[in-house]
Amino acid sequence: MFSLNDSMRYLLFNRPTDMRKSFHTLSGLVSNTMGADPCSGDVYIFINKSRNRIKLLHWEPGGMVLYSKLLEAGTFGYPSQIDKEAISGSIEWRDLVLIVEGILENPNSRRQRLETLKKLRK
Repeated sequence: MFSLNDSMRYLLFNRPTDMRKSFHTLSGLVSNTMGADPCSGDVYIFINKSRNRIKLLHWEPGGMVLYSKLLEAGTFGYPSQIDKEAISGSIEWRDLVLIVEGILENPNSRRQRLETLKKLRK
């Protein structure tokens, strides 16, 4: 079953990631660079250099799951609480939703990509 929720721990890899990587190489980044266990049940988040692609690696009973999103336009936001020098940082479910949905901290604003998409869909 595909499921992510607010009871899980989310760890953002704080370096640009080559999005050609898949299950095995992302698991290698988790264990070798982040010093974590990819099979722990935590969700590991990777964003590419141009911040238009995101991948989430998660182990659930039965195997690994890789969630991926490619934006048509614009970029993903980045949480401000992550230390720029750290290899990875923990974020909350709420922060992940804000990143993926393109919502900024100001409740009345959204990332420009969503406004552009609205115009394209009309």
